[in-house]
Amino acid sequence: MKGGKRMQRKKKTRFQKITMVAIWLMLIAMLGSLIFGAIASLGVM
Repeated sequence: MKGGKRMQRKKKTRFQKITMVAIWLMLIAMLGSLIFGAIASLGVM
């Protein structure tokens, strides 16, 4: 993996960290809502 070394050398700025956290939260929220919808549609809840 050549890209990994380049990422480590470059220090992440505060803005980049915030955007990464925001993206992860969005993905988790999306997955959570999908799973919740699937369970609700099955009538388990």
